Amino acid sequence: MSSTLVGRDLLSIADLNAAEIDGIVDLARAAKGGTSLGCPLQGLSLALIFQRPSNRTRVSFEVAIHRLGGHPIALFNPEVQLGERESPGDISRILDRYVDGIVARLVSHRDLVATAAAVRRPVNNSLTATEHPTQVLADLMTVKEVLGHLEGARVTYIGDGNNVCTSWIYGAALCGVDLRVVSPPGYEPPVSVLQRGAQLRRHGTPFTLTQDPVQVLADTDIVYTDVWASMGQETEQQRRRTDFARLQVNDALLALAPASARVMHCLPAHRGEEITDSVIDGPRSSVFDEAENRLWVQMALLAELYGRRQERVA
Repeated sequence: MSSTLVGRDLLSIADLNAAEIDGIVDLARAAKGGTSLGCPLQGLSLALIFQRPSNRTRVSFEVAIHRLGGHPIALFNPEVQLGERESPGDISRILDRYVDGIVARLVSHRDLVATAAAVRRPVNNSLTATEHPTQVLADLMTVKEVLGHLEGARVTYIGDGNNVCTSWIYGAALCGVDLRVVSPPGYEPPVSVLQRGAQLRRHGTPFTLTQDPVQVLADTDIVYTDVWASMGQETEQQRRRTDFARLQVNDALLALAPASARVMHCLPAHRGEEITDSVIDGPRSSVFDEAENRLWVQMALLAELYGRRQERVA
């Protein structure tokens, strides 16, 4: 097992290199296939801070920690009140004396950075408004399951230039994925994200940002979408429904892609908005395999972070 990740933080998928992403994906696939990852968390406790609601993230991380021999401690916002009752730094310093690592699902990426700066143990980003690296690791695993490779895979992301899109831009750049981002005017990824993606991108790997899905769908391998209004954007929901309506992933839009193209969605899905029942439940959907892969990729990531116990902070 590789030791390059032991003791490190994962705040952004760009904290990894291509070999490390490949290693996590391949280890996750092996675990899904029945390979034991052992008990690298035996005797360890990890704090799971949930400032935002969680379903897949909480369950998949708790099960992953249990299966690796560890003890998860879920902490929710009414208990922690991060940044209100106590500063992120103070909360983190105390947790660092109790537990062996922190998994954080926070609103502010700045609070996540402050958390990591205050502690000696690994901190894992399980979502901020800026990035969602563990989701995109599971997405990359799913793409490799479907196609057998990452380099050269053609992925069309249709939707808002949000946190998932940001992690996709970085992950695709590192892994040589031909990523096409289709967003309505005004909803494109931030310029700083596009610039960082360009710096990370392998020489010769294509990247496309467009408002028109027709051309980029013609040879795509994967059609990927996300909700039009994320948590915290509820007041914009009606306007976003109007602005995104022509980009709904429905049977007509999917007909623009090759018959072999598969559909992915990071969930939760707003059925009837960004995706229709006929697509998400249809034969070309990999959405629920993708959701399952959150468990396997998080097991692999934790196994790599804690795999060589002698290298942990004493």
